Amino acid sequence: MSKDADVDMKDVELNEMDQEKQPMTGGEAGNGDGISPTGTEKNGAVKLKIPEEEDAKFTGLSKEELLKVAGTPGWVRTRWALLVLFWLGWVGMLAGAVAIIIQAPRCKPLPKMNWWNNGPLYQVGDVAAFTGQNNLKGLAAKMENLNELKVKGLVLGPIHETNPDDPQSLDFLKIASDVGTLEEFRNLIKIARKKSISVVLDLTPNYKGNQPWFSNGTVTDVTDKLKLALVFWMREGIDGVQLSGIDRVVSVTPNQWADIRAIMQNSTSKDKNRALFGVTEKTSAVEVSNLLNSSGVDLLMSRVLWSNMTGVDRAQDVQHLYTSYNQTSLAWSLSDRTQGHLASLVNPKLLKLNQMLLFTLPGTPVFNYGDEIGLEDEQDSKFPRMPWGPLDPVAEMNDTEKERLSNRKFFCTLSDLRGKERSLLHGDFRVLHNSTSCLAFLRQWDQSAGYLASFNWGEEPATLNIAHSSLPATATVTVSTDATAMPAGSSVQLETLQLGAGQAVLLQYPYIA
Repeated sequence: MSKDADVDMKDVELNEMDQEKQPMTGGEAGNGDGISPTGTEKNGAVKLKIPEEEDAKFTGLSKEELLKVAGTPGWVRTRWALLVLFWLGWVGMLAGAVAIIIQAPRCKPLPKMNWWNNGPLYQVGDVAAFTGQNNLKGLAAKMENLNELKVKGLVLGPIHETNPDDPQSLDFLKIASDVGTLEEFRNLIKIARKKSISVVLDLTPNYKGNQPWFSNGTVTDVTDKLKLALVFWMREGIDGVQLSGIDRVVSVTPNQWADIRAIMQNSTSKDKNRALFGVTEKTSAVEVSNLLNSSGVDLLMSRVLWSNMTGVDRAQDVQHLYTSYNQTSLAWSLSDRTQGHLASLVNPKLLKLNQMLLFTLPGTPVFNYGDEIGLEDEQDSKFPRMPWGPLDPVAEMNDTEKERLSNRKFFCTLSDLRGKERSLLHGDFRVLHNSTSCLAFLRQWDQSAGYLASFNWGEEPATLNIAHSSLPATATVTVSTDATAMPAGSSVQLETLQLGAGQAVLLQYPYIA
């Protein structure tokens, strides 16, 4: 044993040993205290140092030993069993995943959408009235305002040079001097693109006169000039063209109209379609449907909603157009450049109700400038000056300014919903209730939350039953024209939906498979 090894000591009691073998501890003569000569041990006991056995250390099997064990029949069978179990488990999980995918309900493919289907169009027919400045530079400075409204398309003009009812003075290629310059126009296009707002130029020829195309005898000459203008303005970067009174051109010179359509279609780029918008004064859904078919425009603005005063009439006309054409070709408006603003053409108290109607119908909502705040026409002008008062709710405002701010906030809320909710973008349309004064319809898209839009144009409260076997018993208020009576987030019973006079509400319900 080495000197450096550590050992434990054990005491061994000598009295457990044979007394005869015990060592003598009496000491030398004359020493009777029982102490050993060393003076360290008691009588009858000694301490012995006995080393304990060292713990055995396991060093594992050698390579040769492992190979010897691994090659035994038992281990071979075990390894094969584990391998088979692994692959069986893997195949089972794969089969389960495939089964889940096959059995899971497939999402309905999204329809093809164009930029003009993704949000509202905003018409500025008079640049000076809208901006307060007689040039396009002022309009460019207001693009952020349109961006806040979630506007997807600015319909500008007409801004070309012409005298009323004088076809000889018509110059599509020249911007009217009181509007601005070509360089200012180019800057407007540049800023609009940064805001993701498309610019559509209204090229209605005789926009200052009585007839949009002067007279029947001049249609051919005017369309010849127009075809050259289309190429010019497309090169300047516009995203589309709008033309009023297209029913006359389509019927009088169908070949010329075919050329106009061909120019627009050939100018379409890979990443963005160039739009051809038409405007008609027709109010019949049947006539509008026929014009959509014969003209082939991408979007047709009409006056279908203008003359119908009852919910029954509105429901019938919307249903007719919805079932006849893809909703990407439908546009809805209640105001325009020639007739005036929404708050003047309808009861101003129903402004928010009609805003909600346009935003929730299946198609593109179209607004005249100022419709978002309730701007009203002046007695002698359809182009009232746009008030650019304080929009900050903290600032001091009079009652009119407060009302305009409230209208604008309501507009922004609806525009935001319209742009991001699939059911409102391209969802199915189904009428749930219609009467003389009321209308309620459903907008629903696969795998998405559904919406119920309900309106009461009447002067008396109304109770609607819009319950349906495919709908839940209750729905949640998203937006209401009367936030006090129906605050956002509250729940309502669809079987007894109560609407006050002139009230509208947009309800949401979860998707039900």
